Amino acid sequence: MDRQGALAALHAAVSAFARDFCAADERWCVALSGGADSLALTAAAAKLKPTTALVVDHQLQPNSAAVAATAGEQALTLGCVGAQVIRVDVGAEGGPEAAARTARYRALEQARGGAPVLLGHTLDDQAETVLLGLGRGSGPRSIAGMRASDPPWGRPLLGLRRSVTRAACAELGVAPWQDPHNSDRRFTRVRLRTEVLPLLEDVLGGGVADALARTAAALRADTDALDDLARQALAEAGSGTGLDTTRLAVLPEAIRRRVIRGWLLAGGASGLTDKHIRGVDTLVMAWRGQGGVAVGSPLRNQRLIAARRDGVLSLHTEPVYADRSPPPARRK
Repeated sequence: MDRQGALAALHAAVSAFARDFCAADERWCVALSGGADSLALTAAAAKLKPTTALVVDHQLQPNSAAVAATAGEQALTLGCVGAQVIRVDVGAEGGPEAAARTARYRALEQARGGAPVLLGHTLDDQAETVLLGLGRGSGPRSIAGMRASDPPWGRPLLGLRRSVTRAACAELGVAPWQDPHNSDRRFTRVRLRTEVLPLLEDVLGGGVADALARTAAALRADTDALDDLARQALAEAGSGTGLDTTRLAVLPEAIRRRVIRGWLLAGGASGLTDKHIRGVDTLVMAWRGQGGVAVGSPLRNQRLIAARRDGVLSLHTEPVYADRSPPPARRK
């Protein structure tokens, strides 16, 4: 694809996304890192709607403030109506990649002012996501990858390769920032990008990234259909705020576990994993009088527990003690 073709493909992709998912939005934001993907996206977005660039400074590198400032200036040059640099403090929970992602999305959510936020994920990012899900055994929902529209987040470039965004930046005459973290082998995605995917392309004769993206699209269609069935089953299995295990037990496994997931999320669970859902499923299908199952809770000092009593699953919270054990009972 020549450079002019790359720029045309970029504009076509963002225009189609605007038509299909953001027709009613008068403005939008772009998450801008300064890299080729987000710079190219910013340029295309600014031609279609009033666009504000949101530049998150993770403060993980000595020159991060200068990089963020440059990205903001480039956004204005490319036609954005505004550019906001947001400094965040990155924690350590879940590892460096997960912690940075959590801080970034939280900052974008707070800064977007009700507008959708466009993200520069490409087909290559989608392929890496699917491969990660496969390697970790995370289940079909993870292997289904990222959605083009997952409000308030939008990903117009999921059908384009990174080579297209780089060529588009060259045509625009803008210099993308080269994040040193993108070549740091300590990060799992970097090794997937630079070692695993090239090896698979070589062994399988090319086309692996496109094939992984097609796999994600097919799984999303299947997942959407199963989720619709699960929503109906959840309504039928409801017993007050709990779930009737008799109704759950007759459901196919794929539907039953989706019902459990939907119920847990509605009850306030967060950070759900396949292990959590399988644990609660044992309360339905392998009930032997066992105790409850702890699932992810957004409350720092509380655990959310799914338990079974009289054939009904219910949720309750329990305090978390520093030594992981309750205080001794008082003598009477």
